[in-house]
Amino acid sequence: MPRHSENRVLPYSAQQIYDLVADVARYPEFLPWTAAARIRSRRALPERGAGAEVMEADLVISFKVFREKFGSRVVLLPAERRIETDYLDGPFRYLHSFWQIEPEGQGCRVRFEVDFEFRNVILQKAIGLFFDEAMRRVVGAFETRARQLYG
Repeated sequence: MPRHSENRVLPYSAQQIYDLVADVARYPEFLPWTAAARIRSRRALPERGAGAEVMEADLVISFKVFREKFGSRVVLLPAERRIETDYLDGPFRYLHSFWQIEPEGQGCRVRFEVDFEFRNVILQKAIGLFFDEAMRRVVGAFETRARQLYG
């Protein structure tokens, strides 16, 4: 059951980072091991606040001989600058992650947490060998993308 959390202060606005993380369809352009992304559906969630919505999305993850598609439900909460993701279908037993982005000084504080478990024990053991480094690279990819987009 790999679990990882990151807490970083970035020199970008909270809105810029929120928008970057919320744009799931663009993940293949910059996110390591993400071969494809497709938005299945989107709908408003007015009961969760102004602008809140839920999307169902598929990501194709590719690493060496491993290539898997998985579906997730992504809840976008712009008023809170929070993004919550839960697993729908694919190779996991479960997957839950969230991003929380708050203004701080001239930039923002970004908190990211992920917890998941593969159904396949061999995959689970293999990912355990490099999981923390992989998650640092993923969060780093968002930081690099922000630098490219926002200077």
